[in-house]
Amino acid sequence: MPDPIDNSSHFSPYRSDGKLYGFVCVVTGTTQPIGQAIVKELAAHGAACVYACTRTASEDTSSLASSLAETHPNTKIIPYPLIAADEQSTLSLVDDVLNAWGRLDVWVCSAGLLGPPSIEMTTPSDLQNCFEANSLAPFFALKYAPAAMEKLASKGNYPNAAPKDQKYGSIIVASSVASTYGGCWGPCYTMSSHAALGVVQAGVAVLKGSGVRINCISPGQIDVGIDLKGFDMRGMKSQLPPASLQSAESQKKHIGLERAGMPTEVARVAGFLASGFSSYMTGSNMVVDGGASVMMPLTVPI
Repeated sequence: MPDPIDNSSHFSPYRSDGKLYGFVCVVTGTTQPIGQAIVKELAAHGAACVYACTRTASEDTSSLASSLAETHPNTKIIPYPLIAADEQSTLSLVDDVLNAWGRLDVWVCSAGLLGPPSIEMTTPSDLQNCFEANSLAPFFALKYAPAAMEKLASKGNYPNAAPKDQKYGSIIVASSVASTYGGCWGPCYTMSSHAALGVVQAGVAVLKGSGVRINCISPGQIDVGIDLKGFDMRGMKSQLPPASLQSAESQKKHIGLERAGMPTEVARVAGFLASGFSSYMTGSNMVVDGGASVMMPLTVPI
């Protein structure tokens, strides 16, 4: 039986100009370190365009766009304000992408919310906000991105352009080890992260026959460059807790690789899931935690 990806040279992950050459991508949460790292990863592997989505127009991704314009000038980075958990906003983005490029290949949900660390600190509004950020946004991606991903397109007149001659799409949900464990942080985080993985697993049957895959990334302890001094312990502005919650000695004891991970190490998994290298993977949960969950059932989150 022939490899379904190798039926089209335009989707071969081995092509010399990049495993994502010609792809049009959407990444949410690009003011956060993991989202920014994912945008850089997609650009590094030949994407034609990445919509770098932020929650509001006032959130600035211009420095990210300008730096990538120097290192990867053929990848167009488009800052785009998006309320990821809003149905009409999602539909408008899909329309804008198709009107501008005629295709959509990759959608990465990376706009997560941590929430309060205890049930005493948690209000019903906090719970609703976490479910919207962590699981409703992936639901809208699952509901509306695939129809756009199924569309075929001729080669466009722009840098890194390639024809799209087969149905192809990859939806990637960046969640947390809290997607399968309890006790990682507060109830909001655990409950909504479980729901995010539920969207991925429900998506397998939804996407049958579409050519679109959906997978989850569950990071463990990731160093996102913040410390406890400036951290909002209610977690309503953060995607991840500070790695400094766990001492270097504790990391060495409880993490197989003896350190916190880096956002780029999560982004590399996203690049793999976006590409044809993961062509027989859908519904998977890729745990990126340095082996912590194998060594110890409960880990400090993400």
